[in-house]
Amino acid sequence: MRDVWVSTGTSPTEFRYIDWLLTVPLLMVEFYLVLSAVTKVPAGVFWRLLLGSIIMLVFGYMGETGMMGVTMAFVLAMLGWGFIVWEIFKGEASQINAGLSNANVQGAYKAMLICVTLGWSIYPIGYFVGYMGGGADPELLNIVYNLADFVNKIGFGVIIWAAAVADSE
Repeated sequence: MRDVWVSTGTSPTEFRYIDWLLTVPLLMVEFYLVLSAVTKVPAGVFWRLLLGSIIMLVFGYMGETGMMGVTMAFVLAMLGWGFIVWEIFKGEASQINAGLSNANVQGAYKAMLICVTLGWSIYPIGYFVGYMGGGADPELLNIVYNLADFVNKIGFGVIIWAAAVADSE
């Protein structure tokens, strides 16, 4: 991906979505894994979080590549994100977390909630501005997406690491 940027000055949408298709579902599954480290969690939690992330990404990709209208794709992708947000704030995953006595897991869970709501909001804002709000400079959009990736992916990793270290002490 870096080589394409260096040689063409563009960031291919396909490469960005390949990256996200690998990393975003893994980030969602971390909610399940964090909870599973200290209690039994139904498989449905895993599958709902995975499905929500895939829906969000597939429709985002379809809109950005012109496979469907950008507005409809945006709405459907946002429904996937909304489903994820509901599951982690009010759904079964949230209820399981609320019942835990492990303060480290609860702290990690709350920090991950912030990443998914505030940190991830950068992506739909970029999509909206770039494709529905009159357009954005592709270089600026690339920088915004990469900054969001940097903060969110590293942020998730640091949260999980900090919880594991605190829990092992």
